[in-house]
Amino acid sequence: MTALSDRPPGATVGIPIEHEAAALHVTGEALYTDDLVPHTKNVLHAWPVQAPHAHALVTRLETAPAYDVPGVVRVLTAADVPGHNEAGVKGDEPLFPSEVMFWGHAICWVLAETLEAARLGAAAVVVDYEPLPSVITLAEAIEQGSFQGGQPTITRGDVEAGLAASAHVFSGELELAGQEHFYLETHCSLAQVGDDGSLFVQSSTQHPSETQEIVAEVLGIHSHQVVVQCLRMGGGFGGKEMQPHGFAAIAALGARLTGRPVRLRLNRTQDITMSGKRHGFHAQWRVGFDPDGMLQALDVTLTSDGGWSLDLSEPVMARALCHVDNAYWIPHVRANGRIAKTHKTSQTAFRGFGGPQGMLVIEDILGRCAPLLGLDPADLRSRNLYRDGHTTPYGQPVRHAERLSRTWEQVRADSDFAARTAAIEAFNAEHEHVKRGLAITPVKFGIAFNFTAFNQAGALVHVYKDGSVLINHGGTEMGQGLHTKMLQVAATTLGVPLAKVRLAPTRTDKVPNTSATAASSGADLNGGAIKNACEQILDRLRPVAAKVTGVPEAEVRFVDGVVAGVSWDEIVRLAYFDRIQLWAAGYFRTSGLHWDSSTMTGEPFKYFAYGVAAAEVEVDGFTGAYRTRRVDIVHDVGDSLSPLVDLGQIEGAFVQGVGWLTLEDLRWDDGDGESRGRLATQAASTYKLPSFSEMPEVFNVSLLRNAAEDGAVYGSKAVGEPPLMLAFSVREALRQAAAAFGPRGVSVALASPATPEAVFWALDAARAGRDASPPEGYPGDVPEQPEGPPLRPRSERAQHELEDLDA
Repeated sequence: MTALSDRPPGATVGIPIEHEAAALHVTGEALYTDDLVPHTKNVLHAWPVQAPHAHALVTRLETAPAYDVPGVVRVLTAADVPGHNEAGVKGDEPLFPSEVMFWGHAICWVLAETLEAARLGAAAVVVDYEPLPSVITLAEAIEQGSFQGGQPTITRGDVEAGLAASAHVFSGELELAGQEHFYLETHCSLAQVGDDGSLFVQSSTQHPSETQEIVAEVLGIHSHQVVVQCLRMGGGFGGKEMQPHGFAAIAALGARLTGRPVRLRLNRTQDITMSGKRHGFHAQWRVGFDPDGMLQALDVTLTSDGGWSLDLSEPVMARALCHVDNAYWIPHVRANGRIAKTHKTSQTAFRGFGGPQGMLVIEDILGRCAPLLGLDPADLRSRNLYRDGHTTPYGQPVRHAERLSRTWEQVRADSDFAARTAAIEAFNAEHEHVKRGLAITPVKFGIAFNFTAFNQAGALVHVYKDGSVLINHGGTEMGQGLHTKMLQVAATTLGVPLAKVRLAPTRTDKVPNTSATAASSGADLNGGAIKNACEQILDRLRPVAAKVTGVPEAEVRFVDGVVAGVSWDEIVRLAYFDRIQLWAAGYFRTSGLHWDSSTMTGEPFKYFAYGVAAAEVEVDGFTGAYRTRRVDIVHDVGDSLSPLVDLGQIEGAFVQGVGWLTLEDLRWDDGDGESRGRLATQAASTYKLPSFSEMPEVFNVSLLRNAAEDGAVYGSKAVGEPPLMLAFSVREALRQAAAAFGPRGVSVALASPATPEAVFWALDAARAGRDASPPEGYPGDVPEQPEGPPLRPRSERAQHELEDLDA
């Protein structure tokens, strides 16, 4: 093990402790950005003027009527911007637009003494529009050639030759939906101006340094005049990586112009209609297998729905392409990517960052093709898993591939997979109208930012004269437990009790130039930086301790705050009087990374996180309704820094993945009426989220043992994103249950999300023994039902056309 990975005896890391703010969360005492408003005097409230068109020119903007509303103080427009009228980093997101690019686009903002006055003021603003043609669906964008950004390709081998030599070749397409973040805390910023004109911005942001940069750009000042602090977030999931910047800039601009604090907090409907979501994708593919069912070639084109601007769509597509193989060896690969430009919210980062979309494509392919190959889906997946010596399509060796096989076999054993498969076959044979399915799926997910420069972090560690320790790092806390892990890392490195260490909120004037807390790399990067800072302090204390205790300097090590009978506090006190520096700035950069975005080759990831899940579902043949009976998960987190936190992350990510794949159904109006482009699912009443009723009745989660990761802090691995894709097992189990309604060997197409409606159409097609394309007139006029209300037509659903080309 390297020095970074080596874990000392008696370490605080690895102990299952509760989240550092758990008590504050459950008692309601935890402070979030908006909780600071009652403690701030003379706060103004911001409210947007939102456009009722998907695409239009603003031909008239009259703000004077707003000032007739009592309490209105200022209306912010593009004319007020002293710097750049830009909310993004690509130059394609004007803060105050003259061209409406999606339904709900904010044209200007009203500031008032109360939120109600701001709302009424916004309603009084007069805006005239010239409607323009709009592109709403991915199908429309592809048909019209509406694309933006780069169009990268990953290639390996000779795809055409591989397909030509394959014994079986299939083709098809899949459309998969996006997902709303639905964090509990909506976007929020509170900006205050200092007596020197500087700005202090409290923001619910995953990327304080970039929020700082955008605020400074909008105001036309330097970054050192802006301080951004993130106390904590009530959830982020990627939705607060890029999207908070514009909202913070609005608050900061208002504070600068009025000299008063400005609060901007979106309500739920505003947040859903104004902020980006997970990218929806369309995939068109051809795949080849040899006579034994081994993958030979894959030719796939991925098209993502980027919305109205690029945001993070390009790196999202890059990661999707890098994960289209998931956990499978494919000798010949050609994966093309392109980003559609539509008149919808600018889609953004979401847990997995394109990886889930890419991985879902190959899982869908295997699920569709297994019965056509006469193979059990679990067997087809197992025989195609990566082995030692394999490399990814972009050229990175698959390290520790044996852990993938070990995890697979552990899940099969722990879940009693073989016996339950036989029991389910017997159950299905005896029950005509209720069927069960049991599926097992793997995950291989690369950890690091694809953009190499982002793989760095800083930390600041203070040791006070009384021996107490204060740490500050560049990562942000959004409930994922990063701060808990960082406290454990600091206590372990210094060798002091956990109670000695406190963590301060993330601020750009403490640690500058930070990367976003994203890409599942928060603990790797910031943990490395904290460890580095603590080691600097220890190196200064060792001579002092050696002098006092007689222990050779190289052997000085504190255990529970003591070395050779002398306390940490005493050594710190003596060091102060010896004029020894008791604070340090730490730094860490991930080693061994290289990536050429022009050729889409290299080794962009530090390591791969592995996981396997087996899920059992039961489906009602009359309605398509289903329940998840049991889930077994084994996940590789290396040598866990904080096992209780990691278990919570695995469970939460899995359930969020199940929501994306089976429940959460974003619906935009794609008709030709006045509401074209309007998001219809604007609240929890119309957008279904996972709840207790969707939880597995039996939920077993284990961490892979003996899996320490060399080259990562204390041998741990990332846990934030990879477990989300374990939910593929539920979708594949639904496919198998639907297939059980039909003859043996039927191939089932399944929409994404696989709502009960979609499952019903799939099992209905299986009963008829046909490929599960939608019935005639769907999604258009839905066939009349013999009884009960008609089913809703879907405007965005999976479309599959599968054929065995050698038949």
